[in-house]
Amino acid sequence: MITCRELNRLWATYLTALFLLLCQGSGYEARADDGYRLWLKYDPIANASQRDAYARAMQFIAVNAATPMVRSATDELRMGLQGLLGKAVPVVTGAGSRTGGIVLEVTPGVSVANDEGYRIEKRQNNIVISAKTDAGVLYGTFALLRHLQTGQSIDPLTLVSSPKVKFRMLNHWDNPNGTIERGYAGGSLWKWYELPETIDPRYKDYARANASLGINGTVVNNVNASPRLLTGEYLQKVAALANVFRPYGIKVYLSVYFAAPKTLGGRTGAGVKTSDPLDPQVRKWWADKIKEIHRYIPDFGGFLVKANSEGEPGPQDYGRTHADGANMLAEAMKPYNGIVIWRAFVYKADPKADRFKAAYEEFTPLDGQFDPKVIVQVKNGPIDFQPREPFSPLFGNMPKTPLGMEFQLTQEYLGFATHLVYEAPLFKECLDSDTYVKGKGSTVAKVVDGSLHGYTQTLMAGVANTGTDRNWTGHPLAQANWYAFGRLAWDHTLSSEGLADEWVKMTLTREPSAVKRITTMLLKSRDIYVDYNTPMGLSRPWAGVHFAPEPWQDKSPRPDWTAVYYHRADSVGVGFDRTASGSNALAQYQPEVRRQWENPQTCPLPYLLWFHHVPWGQKLSTGRTLWDELCTRFYTGADSVQWMQREWAQVKPAVDPVLHADVAGRLATQHREAIWWRDAWVLYLQEYARKPIPAPFKKPDRTLEEVKQLVDIYLLR
Repeated sequence: MITCRELNRLWATYLTALFLLLCQGSGYEARADDGYRLWLKYDPIANASQRDAYARAMQFIAVNAATPMVRSATDELRMGLQGLLGKAVPVVTGAGSRTGGIVLEVTPGVSVANDEGYRIEKRQNNIVISAKTDAGVLYGTFALLRHLQTGQSIDPLTLVSSPKVKFRMLNHWDNPNGTIERGYAGGSLWKWYELPETIDPRYKDYARANASLGINGTVVNNVNASPRLLTGEYLQKVAALANVFRPYGIKVYLSVYFAAPKTLGGRTGAGVKTSDPLDPQVRKWWADKIKEIHRYIPDFGGFLVKANSEGEPGPQDYGRTHADGANMLAEAMKPYNGIVIWRAFVYKADPKADRFKAAYEEFTPLDGQFDPKVIVQVKNGPIDFQPREPFSPLFGNMPKTPLGMEFQLTQEYLGFATHLVYEAPLFKECLDSDTYVKGKGSTVAKVVDGSLHGYTQTLMAGVANTGTDRNWTGHPLAQANWYAFGRLAWDHTLSSEGLADEWVKMTLTREPSAVKRITTMLLKSRDIYVDYNTPMGLSRPWAGVHFAPEPWQDKSPRPDWTAVYYHRADSVGVGFDRTASGSNALAQYQPEVRRQWENPQTCPLPYLLWFHHVPWGQKLSTGRTLWDELCTRFYTGADSVQWMQREWAQVKPAVDPVLHADVAGRLATQHREAIWWRDAWVLYLQEYARKPIPAPFKKPDRTLEEVKQLVDIYLLR
């Protein structure tokens, strides 16, 4: 006889099953995709035959090591297979005579290029993930899961990969008060006031996401550093983060305030009254501080330093060089494995100078003077993370100094979190550029990975775009920039298209036509943004917050913080002459590069106004005059956002409805703001060009004064 309790349980089970059945029929998702899981979603594989084939080959997980990183790999694999296959996969110690499973093994003699590389292959009817170290096993595990998530065959199966760059890291511009400089996705991930006692589960998920890409380092604080991060109070907090990240192969780094010995030394009674890098007391202070840091964090990664840049203190305050400052820190780091990363982002307030040339002029005379523990970190372009820049002339011109790459994932000049801009084409454009320093094929990538000059210390860093927004990056599709950066830091030969395809399949949808549409949107998005924002080499026309259009801005404490300094529009034309007749910045490049860019008739249009002041009526390779070409790009760029809106509407059935609505709203905002940019540029430049807007484009509905008022209102926010 059935009891009332049993009857109620059966009735509840029936209602639950009915609800789920109805939900499936209506296409309703019980849990909306809020973007938190990033590309590690592990949703069930829809293709039943493929899912069954995977399941037959993955009946168990065997391990031959029990290190924290191997445990992380095992946990991830177990969770991933549970989601993808819809069933639990047991973990055993050693495969023995078992077959039909996944074997994780640390094998020093395995044939891979370096300690972090991995090999995945079928062996004795098992899928074996082998590596020289536990870190390689961890990366191989994520590679296998990626292979499954993107629906690829496991018969046959041979995946072999090793990172081309040694230090692959995110640079967080996070502050102790919880804000993020140039952060557009909420506040800082690090809850400093709760650490070290309270460990947010999000820290582990952050580590998982980075490890899945091969990122092995993170700088947790702003390059405009607070000395507070070097106090014992905060070192305990940083150590708590390091403890979470360590099982995922991630080392913690700190940005340091160069004047810390004087700032902190006086307060702690150390009696240090200077921060001169050649002062013995200062050198001892840093040696003691680094020793203290290692008591909290034994595997501390090292320091990132912004010095003598934008008002930050540095060795030049004492008549010393960048090398003097960097080497002092490197000397203090000698007993440990950590490194010193010295940023090359420097420029001075000289009204007669060209900011384009500043880093080259300060750093190339120091080539060969830096300690082997020092890596000079160079922004991809010579100005400041612009939507499109020529590669920095430092690359290739410091053969005796390891140069690291610094990209920016957070969209400081790319529309913040409302504009869709997939940055992989920007990264690739720089990495694939040829410096010609050792003849054709001397790409920036070969400088960065050390193969061109024989560097053993190599680095690629990305300024993080993460924050406390539930989806991590504000704009849901901006996750693709984090993803693409990490994958390119591991292997810069990967393609923008291939990375976009991977990310879409892992994050948004596996429906083929939708994958193709979204991938195409991503690939075109950067050029669309450039066309309505800074086409043909126009640069830095922003108001103070680097968002609103203000090409007329001409008042600032220093000339290179104005917009007119960069575009130099006048009655003759527009653009910055950097040839021999102008600032001669082109002389900083190899002759083969100069020849590509020094003639305005042959200079590629994307770089034309970076290097030439071009007359308004000059006929271009497109057959249009400069004025007509600029107008065409401003208008078609803004109109192309509507194309992205239409494409996104087409994929609605294949994408989570909540996520789809979020992106649709941002695209609508982007279109409105693209028209704002178009109108600001066209109406402003027309005052100099004194030419009509070419057919078939319609004159803006508002006046230049109305656009300026709109900017003024924006800046009041």
